Amino acid sequence: MEALILEPSLYTVKAILILDNDGDRLFAKYYDDTYPSVKEQKAFEKNIFNKTHRTDSEIALLEGLTVVYKSSIDLYFYVIGSSYENELMLMAVLNCLFDSLSQMLRKNVEKRALLENMEGLFLAVDEIVDGGVILESDPQQVVHRVALRGEDVPLTEQTVSQVYLFSLHPPSGFEFGGNFPN
Repeated sequence: MEALILEPSLYTVKAILILDNDGDRLFAKYYDDTYPSVKEQKAFEKNIFNKTHRTDSEIALLEGLTVVYKSSIDLYFYVIGSSYENELMLMAVLNCLFDSLSQMLRKNVEKRALLENMEGLFLAVDEIVDGGVILESDPQQVVHRVALRGEDVPLTEQTVSQVYLFSLHPPSGFEFGGNFPN
């Protein structure tokens, strides 16, 4: 009998979900086409919630997928990978997301606070996972990067004094004027 040998892949995360205590979606990001339509995604999310919301365990195998999860007050956090994925890697992503949000929300990880800070959630998830590839597992780094990205001010929102200060102290190598192509 031959053993199934799988090629190693960086694409470890299939989805990240955050559901409320009724099983309704607050946040969902799918990284592949396992559930291509919103209807299939919501049915899968209801199924996950129904199987996990009354248990104390942290891992489940459901519909051929590995699901690691954690609850906090009125939120349920899920990280989903394939059935042969390393549970510890998925748990590292889950813990990084939860700990990052906990720091960003000042230990107040609950539905109202999360809904008021959705931009921070989107930035944190993008810092942790990109296209299913795990980029970061240190919550301190994630919080730091989210804070830096939050400080970026679009040009249209800059004040006159900010533009004036830039004109007094431009970055090295920057020159005003010059020939511009037509």
